[in-house]
Amino acid sequence: MGAIPFDTLKLARTLRDKAHFTAEQAEGVADALADAFQDRVATKDDLALLEQRLTIKIGGMLVVAVGVLTALLKLIP
Repeated sequence: MGAIPFDTLKLARTLRDKAHFTAEQAEGVADALADAFQDRVATKDDLALLEQRLTIKIGGMLVVAVGVLTALLKLIP
């Protein structure tokens, strides 16, 4: 999964100004969240790749299923 844009400066300022965090606390929280999101959130590109892979797999399974049904129908007199 790829990284997502995350405005750590805006978050740090909000924590400092509205939640009364110290500058050090606000920056630490913002950096920790950015690191966590970077590795755990799927991007549109990730989802597009997954969709492509699923389409190929499902298409392959459909081809096999049609082949099996065709073979079975030939066995029935």
